[in-house]
Amino acid sequence: MNKLTIKDIDLSGKRVLLRVDYNVPIKDGVVGDTLRIEASFPTIKYLLEHDCSIVLMSHMGRPDGKVVDKYSLAPVAKKAAEMLDHKIEFLSDCIGDEVKDKCLSLKPGEIVLLENLRFHPEEEANDAGFSKELADLGEIYVDDAFAAIHRAHASTVGVTKYLDSVAGLLVEQEIDHIKGSIDHPDRPLVAIVGGAKVSTKIDLLKSLIPKVDVLMIGGAMANTFYIGEGFEVGKSIAEPDYIKTVKELLAEAKQENTEVLLPTEVVISKSIEASEGLKTVQLGEVGKDDYIVDASDKFAQDLDDSAYEFLEFDSKGTVIWNGPIGITEIPAFAKGSRAIADVIIKIGSKSVIGGGDTAAFVDEAGLHDKFTWVSTGGGASLELMSGMDLPGVEALKSK
Repeated sequence: MNKLTIKDIDLSGKRVLLRVDYNVPIKDGVVGDTLRIEASFPTIKYLLEHDCSIVLMSHMGRPDGKVVDKYSLAPVAKKAAEMLDHKIEFLSDCIGDEVKDKCLSLKPGEIVLLENLRFHPEEEANDAGFSKELADLGEIYVDDAFAAIHRAHASTVGVTKYLDSVAGLLVEQEIDHIKGSIDHPDRPLVAIVGGAKVSTKIDLLKSLIPKVDVLMIGGAMANTFYIGEGFEVGKSIAEPDYIKTVKELLAEAKQENTEVLLPTEVVISKSIEASEGLKTVQLGEVGKDDYIVDASDKFAQDLDDSAYEFLEFDSKGTVIWNGPIGITEIPAFAKGSRAIADVIIKIGSKSVIGGGDTAAFVDEAGLHDKFTWVSTGGGASLELMSGMDLPGVEALKSK
């Protein structure tokens, strides 16, 4: 990003309205995964170093415009303050006279966190009046909520109409890593795309095919490709209505000289919810009562061998990975994804992991620090990889 970030403007002593993404799991009032909270700290610390006061705002869950206690950000304020080792005062609403008075009276170094933006339906509606009320709480707006930057909401787009607006350090890094890995990669560029449905990844596949050297397709979405090639997939998740589409994608890949690899050896089970009769078979050995639940380790070996040796590049290349290879919520069905992760780490490539389920798997496996970049945003990283414009980024550019 160029001339869009907090490093490019004078922030000294300013009251900053900072959009973060603190949409984190909470159970019985206890915050679970804290990676998104931690990801906001570089920007917060930068602002504190420049004597700013900070008004933090975020959404949590899907309360549908109503106050829902389980979606309160109060536990997040407590956890963030503990992790940052800095006082963060929690405010019980995000608009209103009391909130405004408190924010306007902040001194340099003081931080408040507003209550869940989505307790007001005007947030998701990108309501102008609500946007103005939020904007009145700050002197400068900073968007550091990459995981929400693909949403045209009041706190990501609307507020930019009323304040000087720039990106935070997290948003800058997310865009630089994701777009950089695709637009200016170290060759060979290998994309691994998994997940449940082809229909949700069509734009991504169409965008990647002309750009990558190797496209590896796994997860349940591979089943639609198998059907198109005449293979039995049993009771596995598939989208027969998209067979024509996947054939067109394969034809386009051939025209672009892009190598497409799918698992030729799969793991099957008699149940999709638990390991039942689990075994590894060749693709042509799947029965009518079987579920394909994972790819075998051979798919990871394809990445290690075929994807690199036939290209004969000296570079270690670039790998981007979006979407699990198996049903990673069940440990017995997650071995293919773990094998892929291990091979990426072994190769030592520049590696960018898409957010959502892929990032959750990598984080739970304790491998976060083994990759070049692990995105904090699921939908946002998918849309950015697909070449789409992100409303929050476009709003910043317009400034």
